[in-house]
Amino acid sequence: MKIGKIELKHGLFLAPMAGVSDAAFRRVCKKYGAEMVCTEMISSRALCYNDRKTKELAVIADDERPCALQIFGNDPEIMAKAAVLALEFAPDAIDINMGCPAPKIAGNGDGSALMKKPGLAYEIVKRVKEALGGKNVPLTVKIRSGWDEKSKNAPEIASLCEKAGADAITIHGRTKDQMYSPPADLDIIREVKKSVSVPVIANGNIYDAKSALEMFGYTNCDGIMIGRAALGNPYVFKEIACALDGKDYKKPPRHVVVADIKEHITALVELKGEFVGVREARKHVAWYLKGMPGAPVFRNQVNAATSLKEIKTIIDKAFN
Repeated sequence: MKIGKIELKHGLFLAPMAGVSDAAFRRVCKKYGAEMVCTEMISSRALCYNDRKTKELAVIADDERPCALQIFGNDPEIMAKAAVLALEFAPDAIDINMGCPAPKIAGNGDGSALMKKPGLAYEIVKRVKEALGGKNVPLTVKIRSGWDEKSKNAPEIASLCEKAGADAITIHGRTKDQMYSPPADLDIIREVKKSVSVPVIANGNIYDAKSALEMFGYTNCDGIMIGRAALGNPYVFKEIACALDGKDYKKPPRHVVVADIKEHITALVELKGEFVGVREARKHVAWYLKGMPGAPVFRNQVNAATSLKEIKTIIDKAFN
């Protein structure tokens, strides 16, 4: 698939996840086949206010590319200004968040709340596209199936976004009210695909090769975006790529997993310092441990650890 000048063999995307998809996580997913990644969502207002922590979220390393930078907000003028400011970080694409269901986001009129205001959604995309001008940076939009079951208007919103200048649409097949359950609605994703001519990336309920192939086959989507299924399992991208290529997939041996975990959490500490990095590493290690014998015991030990060295020792014991 192709988005602007970006060409992807399979169309395998890592979803932007607040507090999770930082540079350390993006790199390990890229290592195992995520073809395009995305920053954590960035407040357009905070970016315009030159907030230091916000700018740190926007940094993109060369070994992560192609990487999109995602912004959120509900003011067309501020969103347009933020998109231009974001170009300082040389993103490969700008993504507009119209899908986040978190109360603190949607409750402020941002994220999935824009699904309730088609006119405003159109105006935001239009203004951002105009602001980007001839920068040759693709503009993508991430939406949900709708606000609630009674207002599943994703095809309408997608069509408006395309009309306003979006180069691709990502559709999460659940409403804002549904958050992350029940199963995603593949029919609404298929309708979105039919309603636009730009590439459509499907999101929701993709957790292995089988579900990925079903999503591609049923919806005719151009790409798929994986979020929670990659937590503790960046290998899911390689599994799906192998299936799409008609090749057999073998899970990585334990020593490789151990090396990957250590590389991941070391990068976290280098990125955020030991105090913050260790505390954020805890949840990632817990995800890697999921389903393993003795996982609860090792998880408790990790949660009590206060240094990178301690966590690495626990990892060695857990995977011995």
